[in-house]
Amino acid sequence: MSVKKTAKFIFVSGGVISGLGKGITAASLGLLLESKGIRVTNVKIDMYLNVDAGTIRPAEHGEVFVTDDGIETDQDIGHYERFLNRSLVRENYITTGQVYKTVIDNERAFAYNGEDVEAIPHVTDEIISRIKKAGEVNEAEVVIVELGGTVGEYQNAIFFEASRIMKLKQPENVLHVHVTYLPVIRSLGELKSKPAQQSVQRLNSMAIQPDMLVARSEQEIDQRRRERLALFCNMRDGDIITNPDLSNIYEVPLYLDRQELAEKLLKKLGLKNKGGDLAEWKSFVKALEGGKRKVKIALVGKYFTTGDYTLSDSYICVIEALKHASARWK
Repeated sequence: MSVKKTAKFIFVSGGVISGLGKGITAASLGLLLESKGIRVTNVKIDMYLNVDAGTIRPAEHGEVFVTDDGIETDQDIGHYERFLNRSLVRENYITTGQVYKTVIDNERAFAYNGEDVEAIPHVTDEIISRIKKAGEVNEAEVVIVELGGTVGEYQNAIFFEASRIMKLKQPENVLHVHVTYLPVIRSLGELKSKPAQQSVQRLNSMAIQPDMLVARSEQEIDQRRRERLALFCNMRDGDIITNPDLSNIYEVPLYLDRQELAEKLLKKLGLKNKGGDLAEWKSFVKALEGGKRKVKIALVGKYFTTGDYTLSDSYICVIEALKHASARWK
């Protein structure tokens, strides 16, 4: 397969706050497209100067997920594997440290023929090369790239710039999905869209117009909020997807599917539905919710607390493995 000719790319970014669920959104997009017969792979980009996640404290960054080929990655790689039901490889994980190390090593080896080495084009070219390589080694028709952090951070700006360049050069092959937050002000009892609007405007200031907006909130966005987002984010109503809090993360693909998200993505990318469904996934979610017996399992861990807070992300794959096991337990 020639990735340069056939691969499509979907960039998933986040705005307003971290922890919105970009990883679950990206994983859900992958599952939905796979359910239409499209071969997908997911890539996670971390902005850190670490070469990999192996030296980062789990209480600081969450679980260190180790792939079958041995690279120590971000926990979102684990989510991708669980949703795609496929093992991923080192090419599916990119960090700023990896990119800069390669560029500097190339410069020392005279690979740039004496040119001034700059962020653009040398760093952006390296980022784009790694994204395309991930699609190539996974033989993917669509590569879904999660941009770590939130829009407007200085640390991840070079990755947004790389996505902009890819969109500029291949407008028919690149989409940008922006995940943003609509808070509920409890004293007012109202869902506020202004933070989401400003998030998209910040994205626009980087010369990026999102193709779709995923509105994260505690509850569904109403028609009034949808109209405001469409107007001020320069988008159509149908390209705004609501994604409220649900009882478990495995319901997210089904909720998004009811809004025909996969069909909308396929149309924008010029791809055809090759057939398939979510029957197996629906059965899995039903099994998760239909348990009749309760078992208490103690999980002993070193990295559960940080300050006054107790976190579960440090051992998320163990916790999710227990959930999966419970769904199979007769």
